[in-house]
Amino acid sequence: MTCCDQRCALITGAVLGALIAVLGGVLFPVGNMVIEDTVNKETVLENGTLAFDTWTSVDVAIYRQFWLFDVQNPDEVVSQGAKPVLVQKGPYTYRTRFIPKRNIHFNDNFTVSFVLPMGAIFQPGMSVGTEDDIFTSINLAVAGVYGLLDHKLANLFIQNSTSKLFQRRTVKELLWGYKDPMLKTMMGVFFPYNDTTDGPYTVFTGKDDIKKVATIERWMGETSLTYWNDSYCNMINGTDGSSFHPFLDKKEHLYFFSSDICRSISAVYESTVDLKGIDVYRYMLPAETLASPVVNPDNQCYCTDPVITKNCSTAGLLDLTPCRGVPVFLSLPHFLYGSNDLVQAVVGLSPNPDEHSIFLDVEPITGFTMRFAKRLQLNMLYGPSNDIVILRNITEHTVFPILWVNETAVLDDETADMFKKELISRMDLLEGLQIGLIAAGSFLFVSCMIGLIVVCTKNKKPSLIA
Repeated sequence: MTCCDQRCALITGAVLGALIAVLGGVLFPVGNMVIEDTVNKETVLENGTLAFDTWTSVDVAIYRQFWLFDVQNPDEVVSQGAKPVLVQKGPYTYRTRFIPKRNIHFNDNFTVSFVLPMGAIFQPGMSVGTEDDIFTSINLAVAGVYGLLDHKLANLFIQNSTSKLFQRRTVKELLWGYKDPMLKTMMGVFFPYNDTTDGPYTVFTGKDDIKKVATIERWMGETSLTYWNDSYCNMINGTDGSSFHPFLDKKEHLYFFSSDICRSISAVYESTVDLKGIDVYRYMLPAETLASPVVNPDNQCYCTDPVITKNCSTAGLLDLTPCRGVPVFLSLPHFLYGSNDLVQAVVGLSPNPDEHSIFLDVEPITGFTMRFAKRLQLNMLYGPSNDIVILRNITEHTVFPILWVNETAVLDDETADMFKKELISRMDLLEGLQIGLIAAGSFLFVSCMIGLIVVCTKNKKPSLIA
């Protein structure tokens, strides 16, 4: 090969290498645009999309695990005003949300409406005992009339029915209902639940703006709540927590509304974790969510009883009386992040962030929640009273923990494999192709340029022969 042929071949190789590297570079924005466009289309809530199929499916099992508190010294509490000694037992596990959404109706303003049927099926194999296990717990009716009625009137009800501060009930009765002998009506922590519905909900489909996908527009036909006598606390913000908009930013807070707690809350990015080979963002409920108004002024409108909350200085409680109609107090399990006096008022609690906090694991590209744990504790109040005979020896107001629940779900192996195959593997393949083209093109360009320099330098050397 002549010198000219060598130079031409090396120049051609360098140009080809440069073109290949440029092609790889061009594929980055083009590939990202293709991925973004595909994800945006598949996360819209409309017939035929992956998001809609997931949204309407009940294949992913959602469970509610209950831990109930058993009072060991009920007589001493009543006769001596002793602190309740509690022993936690659980879980008693139920499968929930196994019934598909009903009355799905698409509206003209890029929203879709539906109702969410409620039901619970006991899972013996995932429970520590049966629904017939008996617990000594606070008498729901007595605690109810203590918080709602004039105490002289409440005492008449209590004495006429010979009701006590504590009662023995089965797991099934405490959770789902029993006929109370004092009020002559059905009582239960979650009564009524089976064969009821939540909603209707109206959420944005994301068709016009993918940033709004799954965001709640209306609940129960209203764009805001009416419980809190304040426009801020009555806001319905975010989604229901099952999904969010695609392409999440770690810096943004995720907002979601829960009808269980009658308010909207937010979660913040905590870390990136591996879930069955998928990188997900873990979002945690921050401690300030249930902080006292002294620490978090935004919570002032949730303080409804300055006496019980010690002039709104108590942390870790949400009074659900305005929305439930009965004096129920919500907290995190074992009063996690709550005021110390809540924990110290009873014996047997041990708050632990690993076991008792709320988290969401969200896949950041699609915005789908892949795993979550919603952990909440239900409490009722009793305290001193001159007019209620069975409470005359009680000296302190006590927020009594009845039970705590962990509502949880995680994507199954089959769905994880499908997700990795359909999205992650394709993205990895595209990224590998991009990097491969850039690397190969750059190597070819650099190699040819070095060769060209060597050839040109060699031909310019002066001859040593006279």
